[in-house]
Amino acid sequence: MLWTHPALSPASSNPVHRLRSLRWQSRLHFPSLSSLANCCSSPSSDSPPRSSNLIENMGRGSENSRFLVWFGKDSSEKDLAKSLASKNTLKLNEDGSEIELNLSPFSSSATFKASSYMESLSTTVFGRLLFWSPSLPSTQDFISQNFLEIPLGSVCVADLQSKGRGRTKNVWESPAGCLMFSFTLEMEDGRVVPLLQYVVSLAVTEAIKEVCRGKGPSLDVKIKWPNDLYLHGLKVGGVLCTSTYKSKKFNVSAGVGLNLDNEKPTTSLNAARREISSVSQPLQREEILASFFNNFERLYERFMKEGFHVLEELYYKTWLHSGQRVVIEEDQGKTAVTVQGLTKSGYLLAADDADNLFELHPDGNSLDFFKGLVRRKLS
Repeated sequence: MLWTHPALSPASSNPVHRLRSLRWQSRLHFPSLSSLANCCSSPSSDSPPRSSNLIENMGRGSENSRFLVWFGKDSSEKDLAKSLASKNTLKLNEDGSEIELNLSPFSSSATFKASSYMESLSTTVFGRLLFWSPSLPSTQDFISQNFLEIPLGSVCVADLQSKGRGRTKNVWESPAGCLMFSFTLEMEDGRVVPLLQYVVSLAVTEAIKEVCRGKGPSLDVKIKWPNDLYLHGLKVGGVLCTSTYKSKKFNVSAGVGLNLDNEKPTTSLNAARREISSVSQPLQREEILASFFNNFERLYERFMKEGFHVLEELYYKTWLHSGQRVVIEEDQGKTAVTVQGLTKSGYLLAADDADNLFELHPDGNSLDFFKGLVRRKLS
């Protein structure tokens, strides 16, 4: 099955602090667990987005190099970043070609306001070392390819992505106006790895609620199973989690795409807020990202210590599918079932009209998960 892995040794009783150790040596790729948002992206065949002078000069000056800057929460993260810069060990490979990364400390000319972000960050592990670039092929590729070199919990943010990654190897060109980031974490129990995308999605929706509370109109962003974020029936974001496995460790690169300012091709969070109130303050990437990590670290620690069931009530309040009727098309005909929740392995739990329980799996081919479901009867 796509999301199930062998049972491994039990997780540490203190999962957040356990993330500080790094013990990973090779890359055996597992299937993608979810997809990034195409709501804030356009297929790469479209014309390139308009860029600021900073992005053009720093990020797109050469196809064989990228401008990358770092910012640390305190002296330990700053010393680590300085060491990485001096050793020149960070890399980025695109289509078999090595891209040179020009790593330097943050400057006031950066469009991402790292000082504001760090001031709002209250985590002990996640998001404390930040890498930002005006333009990268993919933040997910940068995080995954440098997993051995950077501390766990590190995050990479880009203004533009030329080859953002999605489900089934879809490639997206992501213009400015989106919050696009990827970060690292480590897990031991493969049975819970598939549920991580739900924790990430919850942290995004909780961050949006939290920031909106301090800035006026609220937004009721919902989760569409398994990895999309919707507002008023339109997609505004998504999550991508990929994992590698070695020495009883799952090393996960988690990515998020969230549309803050692009009103096309669907809608954006700030556009929706303006419709509610013309005087609403716009949501900023820095405050959403800091709030995300503050919420994620809290939710993740509970998830690892107590299991996903402690988050289920909040998750079901946030997702779109409780009581949803789904028609399963099979060779022997069509069967209508009602979504009840999630199974322990992270698939949809559904019941037919005779109260028979089924686990619903995506078929792996359909772009819309709900148009390609396969059922397995539960005993």
